[in-house]
Amino acid sequence: IFHLFLHTRKKMVLLLLLIICQCAINSIKTHRVSKPNIILLMADDLGIGDLGCYGNRTLRTPNIDRLAEEGVTLTQHIAASPLCTPSRAAFLTGRYPIRSGMAAFSRVGVFLFSASSGGLPSGEITFAKLLKQEGYATALIGKWHLGMNCESSNDFCHHPLSHGFDYFYGLPVTNLRDCKPGQGSVFLKGVQKSLVILIQITGIALVSLATVQYIGLLKVPFQALGYFLLIITISLVVLIFFFYHFRHLNCFLMRDHEIIQQPLSYENLTQRLTKEAMQFIVRNTDTPFLLVLSYLHVHTALYASENFKGKSKHGLYGDAVEEMDWSVGQVLDVLEKHNLNDKTLVYFTSDQGAHVEEISSAGEIHGGYNGIYKGGKSTNWEGGIRVPGLLRWPGVVQAGANIDEPTSNMDIFPTIAKLAGAQLPSDRVIDGHDLLPLLQGKVTRSKHEFLFHYCNAYLNAVRWHPGNSESVWKVFFFTPNFSPEDSNGCYDYHVCFCHGGFVTRHDPPLLFDLSRDPEEKVPLTPETESRFYEILGVVQQAVDNHTRSLHAVPNQLSWDNLLWKPWLQLCCSSLFQSCYCDYESGGSPLQAHLG
Repeated sequence: IFHLFLHTRKKMVLLLLLIICQCAINSIKTHRVSKPNIILLMADDLGIGDLGCYGNRTLRTPNIDRLAEEGVTLTQHIAASPLCTPSRAAFLTGRYPIRSGMAAFSRVGVFLFSASSGGLPSGEITFAKLLKQEGYATALIGKWHLGMNCESSNDFCHHPLSHGFDYFYGLPVTNLRDCKPGQGSVFLKGVQKSLVILIQITGIALVSLATVQYIGLLKVPFQALGYFLLIITISLVVLIFFFYHFRHLNCFLMRDHEIIQQPLSYENLTQRLTKEAMQFIVRNTDTPFLLVLSYLHVHTALYASENFKGKSKHGLYGDAVEEMDWSVGQVLDVLEKHNLNDKTLVYFTSDQGAHVEEISSAGEIHGGYNGIYKGGKSTNWEGGIRVPGLLRWPGVVQAGANIDEPTSNMDIFPTIAKLAGAQLPSDRVIDGHDLLPLLQGKVTRSKHEFLFHYCNAYLNAVRWHPGNSESVWKVFFFTPNFSPEDSNGCYDYHVCFCHGGFVTRHDPPLLFDLSRDPEEKVPLTPETESRFYEILGVVQQAVDNHTRSLHAVPNQLSWDNLLWKPWLQLCCSSLFQSCYCDYESGGSPLQAHLG
């Protein structure tokens, strides 16, 4: 009995030790999950096929590929919109952009001018706001593209600092061909057509007035004619002035609320953005931090520094990709140097797919590669919305894992909010889901049974991944009309549009099974899919439920909110000095201009 007692006692001691060890391990894991640093890296217009970890064999991306090797690769990661502004709004808020008014009913679906009045509404809650409330240091470095001012040139109602970021260094709008001399213009064709139409209307009006005056049908006071001509002249002068000075008025670099370089210089720009990111990390090694590094690469105008120019196998586009990869490597190296790897979740993505229609005036391809996927930026074909999704957090997230479940860039919001210990807002719909159980292998299915794909404010397609099936059904209510017809994009218009004669509506809708046809080559029919009408019925019910969850909100991308408003224009010197300054190079704005 005594020996049995000793044996039982030993077992109890061993069991107790095991319980203590397990509690310690759980405590360590819980501590790791509590307030980690968050680094979110977002490329602009990068194709999923541009990276080595997604199958590219000619572009060198070893640092981004390192994230895949040491973390999770999401192979069905979906942007909430195929355009910059709405996609970024969804990313920051975890909500479809239609909910915040960041989806356009007009042809133009993004902000083009720094002096527009639209932007991410102040009532929206970003993940930066939530993390700041939890004691995080927060910074946005790079591209913003979500508005600036509302009523005056210094109210900064849409500025990053009004949306939870402590620090901002970057571009308030976006990188455009018009920002870089010699790279052409995204406006030229449109402006030329508008000017021709305006001149034609003016000519017809003047001839008509002169005719009715001559034959005596109507007496037109010369004063009225004078006012008419004055209004037309002023309109033309303002239009010509704006587009002549477009680069100075819209392409500038800010630090917090101050303009530090106007117009933007591309010289060593990626190095400057990277340096700012690294310095922010070093300043906050003892504080939990959120860093959003939003690259200008690889949106046109393309650029690369001397160390990368001409070094890739894919021209200037490839040079830009490889320079961005270098920057990612610098960020990862500074984490390692300061022993922050195990305390930091790193995420890499693109705001949407590659812009396949981007071709330079010299005929060089300036758009990226979407792999096997159809279409590109501005479309909800897979090439426009299936983007890279890489997440690394050593010891917490699986290393080297591939997950082929539908996930969204909206999922980042609830994921990092939970990691920071923040409560999700209860007064609004959050469309994203916490990714951590999927990333840790605790579950194998995505929480997204349905994903809704909007083309601007129009519901374009729906993705359905039934819980009891491996199929991923995708239903299209309309599709863009490619031009030329046999191409893979809308080359005649530079981007595809979402309504009117630019699309073809389908009744019944087009149906694909992405698990069998990821290239979206062959639509299914009642003859090739026995459940055709049943699937459409389920999807329609999901659309009805989703539509009931939407509420009317002010349209931030209405024409009134999109147009240039001179009183909202930011200018670091004066219009007489062409809004010129360069604090990046030192000295006063005038000295920099004269020097």
